[in-house]
Amino acid sequence: MEEKGSDVNLASHLLLDGFRNDFEQAVVISNDSDFAEPVRIICDGLKLPVIVVNPNVRRDRPTPERLVKAATETRNLRKAALASSQFPEEVIDDGGQRLVKPSKW
Repeated sequence: MEEKGSDVNLASHLLLDGFRNDFEQAVVISNDSDFAEPVRIICDGLKLPVIVVNPNVRRDRPTPERLVKAATETRNLRKAALASSQFPEEVIDDGGQRLVKPSKW
């Protein structure tokens, strides 16, 4: 599937929340260097900390240098943390509908 504007929407809300002083610290889970400028504005302009977490658990795509320089701190998502955060194979919602995790996940 192709994303359409999700990074722009996320960056816009990050900035809006920062200017509204709606958070004390932000965590951005991305490896997209397009987030470097909004993160820099939050860190340098608003003096709010932003931690960038690289979701690439295989480590074949390091965090872009622009993003590293913009953020207060960068981290790598640990494979074990990702695995432990997954929903079970099957979930029943409040309406009784059965939801099954796709096999490729």
